[in-house]
Amino acid sequence: MTDNIPLQPVRQKKRMDSRPRAGCCEWLRCCGAGEPRPRTVWLGHPEKRDQRYPRNVINNQKYNFFTFLPGVLFNQFKYFFNLYFLLLACSQFVPEMRLGALYTYWVPLGFVLAVTIIREAVEEIRCYLRDKEVNSQVYSRLTARGTVKVKSCSIQVGDLIIVEKNQRVPADMIFLRTSEKNGSCFLRTDQLDGETDWKLRLPVACTQRLPTAADLLQIRSYVYAEEPNIDIHNFVGTFTREDSDPPISESLSIENTLWAGTVIASGTVVGVVLYTGRELRSVMNTSNPRSKIGLFDLEVNCLTKILFGALVVVSLVMVALQHFAGRWYLQIIRFLLLFSNIIPISLRVNLDMGKIVYSWVIRRDSKIPGTVVRSSTIPEQLGRISYLLTDKTGTLTQNEMVFKRLHLGTVAYGLDSMDEVQSHIFSIYTQQPQDPPAQKGPALTTKVRRTMSSRVHEAVKAIALCHNVTPVYESNGVTDQAEAEKQYEDSCRVYQASSPDEVALVQWTESVGLTLVGRDQSSMQLRTPGDQILNFTILQIFPFTYESKRMGIIVRDESTGEITFYMKGADVVMAGIVQYNDWLEEECGNMAREGLRVLVVAKKSLAEEQYQDFEARYVQAKLSVHDRSLKVATVIESLEMEMELLCLTGVEDQLQADVRPTLETLRNAGIKVWMLTGDKLETATCTAKNAHLVTRNQDIHIFRLVTNRGEAHLELNAFRRKHDCALVISGDSLEVCLKYYEYEFMELACQCPAVVCCRCAPTQKAQIVRLLQERTGKLTCAVGDGGNDVSMIQESDCGVGVEGKAVFSSVFYFASVPLYQGFLIIGYSTIYTMFPVFSLVLDKDVKSEVAMLYPELYKDLLKGRPLSYKTFLIWVLISIYQGSTIMYGALLLFESEFVHIVAISFTSLILTELLMVALTIQTWHWLMTVAELLSLACYIASLVFLHEFIDVYFIATLSFLWKVSVITLVSCLPLYVLKYLRRRFSPPSYSKLTS
Repeated sequence: MTDNIPLQPVRQKKRMDSRPRAGCCEWLRCCGAGEPRPRTVWLGHPEKRDQRYPRNVINNQKYNFFTFLPGVLFNQFKYFFNLYFLLLACSQFVPEMRLGALYTYWVPLGFVLAVTIIREAVEEIRCYLRDKEVNSQVYSRLTARGTVKVKSCSIQVGDLIIVEKNQRVPADMIFLRTSEKNGSCFLRTDQLDGETDWKLRLPVACTQRLPTAADLLQIRSYVYAEEPNIDIHNFVGTFTREDSDPPISESLSIENTLWAGTVIASGTVVGVVLYTGRELRSVMNTSNPRSKIGLFDLEVNCLTKILFGALVVVSLVMVALQHFAGRWYLQIIRFLLLFSNIIPISLRVNLDMGKIVYSWVIRRDSKIPGTVVRSSTIPEQLGRISYLLTDKTGTLTQNEMVFKRLHLGTVAYGLDSMDEVQSHIFSIYTQQPQDPPAQKGPALTTKVRRTMSSRVHEAVKAIALCHNVTPVYESNGVTDQAEAEKQYEDSCRVYQASSPDEVALVQWTESVGLTLVGRDQSSMQLRTPGDQILNFTILQIFPFTYESKRMGIIVRDESTGEITFYMKGADVVMAGIVQYNDWLEEECGNMAREGLRVLVVAKKSLAEEQYQDFEARYVQAKLSVHDRSLKVATVIESLEMEMELLCLTGVEDQLQADVRPTLETLRNAGIKVWMLTGDKLETATCTAKNAHLVTRNQDIHIFRLVTNRGEAHLELNAFRRKHDCALVISGDSLEVCLKYYEYEFMELACQCPAVVCCRCAPTQKAQIVRLLQERTGKLTCAVGDGGNDVSMIQESDCGVGVEGKAVFSSVFYFASVPLYQGFLIIGYSTIYTMFPVFSLVLDKDVKSEVAMLYPELYKDLLKGRPLSYKTFLIWVLISIYQGSTIMYGALLLFESEFVHIVAISFTSLILTELLMVALTIQTWHWLMTVAELLSLACYIASLVFLHEFIDVYFIATLSFLWKVSVITLVSCLPLYVLKYLRRRFSPPSYSKLTS
């Protein structure tokens, strides 16, 4: 088959900033802690431990007190650019190699190092303070002496910790008790897995039945837990109580866990600590912080090597012209030192200062208020980004689902017509006795109205009952106030659920008149517009799963005794469950194209005998030992036939402001956007459409779930036949593809206009970023708002968290003696030329408004032309021309004394430097003018103190002035002419926008 993907081995490419990527388990083995092992944890007795456990300390710093200085210096000098200047300065301690005073070389280098060390120190201190704030959070610990306060960093494995509502869980724990009357609690996990869904957690039944929390210390019990690992969605363990007769054992799963980083959303909970410190699930899913080096720095480092190679060649030529006489090897080193200014240390100073200015400008940008720059070493990376990888929840969206559409087949209600739905509900519960049927006209109209009202009522009632939402009443921050709950006060009620979709639906039914006011494990209460309370008994509930894509509930109306089976789910599964209709598929497609997440709602009335038969078969299936899941599903499916289609609901996850125009701008700028989220496939797909990450004229290929090599091969071939098609893939399928077809998958994915990866684990997000960098060699930027995004942000090149002269020696008989000595060298590298070059950070090709209006201009930055080899070669040729002009011009025009050559050539050099900066500027800023004049003034003022090198009386003569003017003019005028001609006949792409 011609479109088959050839089976190729996975190829790895070494990165320039590579570092050990060992996970936590590998780190433990390397440090001698041994293999991670399962553990037995006694409740309330941390001293009864079978192994040593790490301290519960969060540390996101790159260095500690002892490694800071060596680490910073190593990160500076591991690159040739900085190492070159260090070796150059150290060479001056050898008398035979010294060319001038030590301060000539050590002062500039010391300044650069001081700036770097101070910058790194400030960033480390900020990181330390953030970690200290987290580690110092205070919690309550149950002890034999009662409740004591303890800092997060002092919590140990085996401690019984009390966590209040809205407090972050400090360590990985097993859920033992809750203050909630319904015997469960909800967690907010957005900082762990990126999902907005609140997760329902259940306490250990044995400990929840105890009279008080203090009784946890009176029983003899322990938890047996699996070894530490990175899986945040699964857990295997057991709870055992030994002092009962017989001993009680309970199986523990993910439902009984409280992972560190999650937030308690309801009630007060008590848990026993299982894992701490580096063994936490959240920490194991986070990569170690690393020092990032910008692409611009790498390019400068590469060009420095080229210049050094040229230095070596020129030095060898000089020695060869002397026929390698005498100690020629020493002469080579002296020439290398003499020509060392070809690689100016002022460039290092200007680069560091420029980065600081860029960071300051980002912090002060009025369009992005509150921005904090965490790293001031890579701000220029933002101008070279090719791939933007973003989280969904809280980054593209606001974590708020809004009900947008109710479709009944013959009529649809949008936000502008919800008052009609409200009137229908009101009429159902407040309608008056009907008039006698003598008046045919009005009676017919009333019948039609009642029919529509009945349909609307049935749909709203189904939505109000078919969910997993629990109303909780709060008063002054305290949950479950008895009076508030008794009176069902609207001002005190908040909804808790495992899905924001369900909360949006229940909030909508409240807005149209049918309010969920109470719920526990076995009952539910609704309030009508007439303040009547409707009571329902929950007979069975079938939760939503990723595989089934639907959820159902069976309730009994206490007032009528009617038993009804309600179900809602995705159209792909509900289409085969509901009765035949001719509008479901078409309307689902229309609503999906609007970016709405569509749910199909249906119902089925059950007779008492029919339900009793189902219940018997259902209980029997749940008691099965073999194929329990299959048998349970088969029994449920026996009810899912010929259900009555009630309505379609459409909800939308509210996008962040300006997301759509921003993504449009990025797309026009040539930046590809990948969305990596831990959310469900349907939600991620809807958000991608709604945010216009996928344009309306682009197809979407949903990569079906694959579990082995063969399935992955077939699905990749199917995807390969698509063109200009966005890709949506789940984390499980992605893992299989990367295992067997890493190269082929990345090759196809990189050709997509957009990629959406759903159900992504934090480590997978980081892996995708790393693969993009290795396969494409392009710069990546990662944007996220949660703890689950930290690894991705750290792995990316740029992370966003919602933060020449050398000609004199060849003239003077190839002697290795310097023309400019002492302060002249320092002055040229710093105050004489630094300010104008540094002021170039203020230069703009176009205004920011124009750049946002025409994002296509960004594509020029991706080409890297300002620092390409062609550009570098052009500037080398310009340097040779200007250096030769200045040197030979000074020789031709110099008078009787040597110092006159120094005066003429050095002054011409300074003026040429200032004019070349002016030649480079595209848009003048008043600070640029100040920098030019300030540098010139500094040079003129310093002439008074440079009488050792320059004849002060000579520079005051007319001869000096005209000679310097001629040399400078010959040096710069041809370049200005060439620049004019180039802009005249080959203008840059932005020139038309600035004219």
